[in-house]
Amino acid sequence: MYEYQKLYVGGRWERPASDSRIDVVSPHTEQLVGGAPEATQADVDSAVAAARNAFDRGDWPRLAPAERQRVVERLAKAYEARLGEMAELITTEMGSPIWFSHLGQTQATAMSLRSLLAAAERFGWEERRSGAFGEEVVVRREPVGVVGVIIPWNAPQFVLMAKLVPALLAGCTVVVKPAPETPLDSLFLAEILDAAGLPEGVVSVLPAGREVGEYLVTHSGVDKVAFTGSTAAGRRIASLCGTDLKRVTLELGGKSAAVILDDADLPGTVEGLKMASLINSGQACVAQTRILASRRRYHEVVEALTEMVRALPVGDPHDEANYIGPMVARRQQQRVARYFDIGTGEGARITTGGPGMPDGLTAGWYVRPTVFADVHNDMRIAREEIFGPVLAVIPYDDEDDAVAIANDSEYGLAGSVWTSDVQHGLEIARRVRTGTLGVNNYLIDANAPFGGYKASGIGREFGPEGLEPYTELKSVTLPFE
Repeated sequence: MYEYQKLYVGGRWERPASDSRIDVVSPHTEQLVGGAPEATQADVDSAVAAARNAFDRGDWPRLAPAERQRVVERLAKAYEARLGEMAELITTEMGSPIWFSHLGQTQATAMSLRSLLAAAERFGWEERRSGAFGEEVVVRREPVGVVGVIIPWNAPQFVLMAKLVPALLAGCTVVVKPAPETPLDSLFLAEILDAAGLPEGVVSVLPAGREVGEYLVTHSGVDKVAFTGSTAAGRRIASLCGTDLKRVTLELGGKSAAVILDDADLPGTVEGLKMASLINSGQACVAQTRILASRRRYHEVVEALTEMVRALPVGDPHDEANYIGPMVARRQQQRVARYFDIGTGEGARITTGGPGMPDGLTAGWYVRPTVFADVHNDMRIAREEIFGPVLAVIPYDDEDDAVAIANDSEYGLAGSVWTSDVQHGLEIARRVRTGTLGVNNYLIDANAPFGGYKASGIGREFGPEGLEPYTELKSVTLPFE
């Protein structure tokens, strides 16, 4: 049992302002596995006050970038020492398959941390330019201030570090609000932050629900908000930040297309889509859940995908043999299941999966991995983010039609092209309006910017581009000599 009794406020473990608790229930057993305090608005006030004091009066934002990098280097080492524990905890609290909790959550997080440190070493924190009138101009990138970070439950550590680490490297102070489904891993991270020796006031961790998150967004002491979550919530946050002209970055939903060209090696493509489309049991904003296949190979593609999905082992996420785990919560299980009726009601055909529990399972928030065929791009199952192991296979006439279908979405977060001609795949990728793509793969590479077009968000994370949103530009003209 993972139990926390205190909140992490400004680098100190403090008793919460109320007795309200968050119970964490295993998505696999439906049994209680832990608990944490539920933060209130009063706790937000305390955390923001600590962050504000550390930013306005403390040393952290005034340290040389290299000094902050040394502190973050200590964080990286402390984090790497506890990767196994963190992976087990994530699987326990949200049901992520253990193979993915290791590979796609903690190991990827540690790698991204190192990539961000490398980007900070090369980042132009201050430069000198020749002015238009012959003077010298100093251009500085200074920390934006107090940052409110709100993260989702599906990849909590990876998403958190994409915001926390750039903010720290830039010299900001941070208040983190984890999702109520996954409070434990963020509080465990607070223990690691303690080991890294961050100064007082620099980081707080406050698990809470939506109302407290909105209070953090609108708090007058917060200068910037960094959010990952649904597009609906992102629109709300953007409107609130717009009222106060508050800086904001948003990484939101997706309905990504995988374009299979006629010359693609189908067995290799299907094996690649197992990861690209069904990562984290389909609970991923970047999942390639619209599979586009030409009419010439459509039935062949549907058959190959159906065989792959039907063979996926589903069950206990702690068992390395299982590829698909449960949904994070009962409501998510029910939400995904509703799309089976929606899809068939619109005329799509289920080739594997569909309603009911996976074979051999009687408990847990599971759904059967599912493939829909005969899908048109105007169907809800092709337009709405289902956030589960559900694929929709859509036919196209030619490559121009494939690009048009891929672009016919309110989202633009991820995508992929599958072909034996990599250069041609790159040409197709250039035509798809989405923030990240892969040719014969899909990866989030922490050395490159990650983010979306259209309703998939505002701003970018990772690489040097991921540091920029946590800075403000200042120009200083020097006197003529």
